[in-house]
Amino acid sequence: MENVALIESFSEFKDDKLIDRVTLMAILEDVLRNALKKKYGDDDNFDIIINPDKGDLEIWRNRIVVADGEVEDENQEIALSEAQKIEPDFEVGEDVAEEVKLIDLGRRSILALRQNLISKIHEHDNTNIYKQFKELEGEIYTAEVHHIRHRAIILLDDEGNEIILPKDKQIPSDFFRKGENVRGIIESVELKGSKPAIIMSRTSPIFLEKLFEQEIPEVFDGLITVKKVVRIPGEKAKVAVDSYDDRIDPVGACVGMKGSRIHGIVRELGNENIDVINYTNNVQLFVTRALSPARVTSLKLDEENMRAEVLLKPEEVSKAIGRGGHNIRLAGQLTGFEIDVFREGAEEDVELKEFSDEIDEWIIDEFNKAGLDTAKSILEQDVSDLVKRTDLEEETILEVIRILKEEFEE
Repeated sequence: MENVALIESFSEFKDDKLIDRVTLMAILEDVLRNALKKKYGDDDNFDIIINPDKGDLEIWRNRIVVADGEVEDENQEIALSEAQKIEPDFEVGEDVAEEVKLIDLGRRSILALRQNLISKIHEHDNTNIYKQFKELEGEIYTAEVHHIRHRAIILLDDEGNEIILPKDKQIPSDFFRKGENVRGIIESVELKGSKPAIIMSRTSPIFLEKLFEQEIPEVFDGLITVKKVVRIPGEKAKVAVDSYDDRIDPVGACVGMKGSRIHGIVRELGNENIDVINYTNNVQLFVTRALSPARVTSLKLDEENMRAEVLLKPEEVSKAIGRGGHNIRLAGQLTGFEIDVFREGAEEDVELKEFSDEIDEWIIDEFNKAGLDTAKSILEQDVSDLVKRTDLEEETILEVIRILKEEFEE
């Protein structure tokens, strides 16, 4: 392989990777010097001249002339008789510059040299990709579905960069086909070996926050601030918003007329139910708002232990708890308080666990999961609603209602 062939390879990489000339020349020189070290033990006395425009590459080895028989370091010194074969006028003590051809390194070294060149350029490319995406962490990004695997979807962006959307970072209702565009946030970027692993997420609260920035001009302009976002991906979310301008209604601006502004965000998130709440520094008011759509009768706060006792009318309890307990769980995450719900007239109620001798424990657990932990909380519901809210058969629910009614008839 001639010097010019290596330069041609060098030019190919330059065109493919769009790496600047100075960087590529530095990479090529580094690879050549490593090859020289392997061959001669040292590269300090070598000059490498690269001219990619002309396809020209020169390597010069500099040695000092010593008397015949006095050569101690063949890489640094040359015998007088050998020097005079290069130039008859050389004398002891002079410097000799001798050109080294790539072929002198041996064919195996030349093949290794090319492989090292490819590896170094890819390594440089991967480092640049890592830096580029590291700056994009927490930002929305769009890429195309390239390959669908059991545990992840592999996406490619316009530059051909691979982005991974793991199964647990997908919204449960997500369904994508090959060639379809997917939006999410760049959640993390790590170097695994020399290759960057770029992870996208659609379940992060930050994704919802960034969607508000993209879709709602007042948020983008900074007139409305998203204070906090909590989510159960694909099910329900609560977003606390605030505005420093008293003339702006932050909730109204985010939701829009008949939900027009938030509709696109809801659709993007697989019809996730989004409650937008006015943020306030008044903790009592904030907890009350966080429990919407339920209307709170009274509230007692223990700020030291971060607990809140909420009193509600019986018909408001199921609203406060929400389907699967989602509403009360998110309200707690949004406010930072552990919220305990109490019903008005609860002293006349009986906890469901008191019926464990008549009702199987697994049935009681099913009701508890739906936030129904007392006799009255069940008796206040329609049978059809109880069927929807639990995994229980209607026949089982009717039997439970019969047992509970007997208690109160007594």
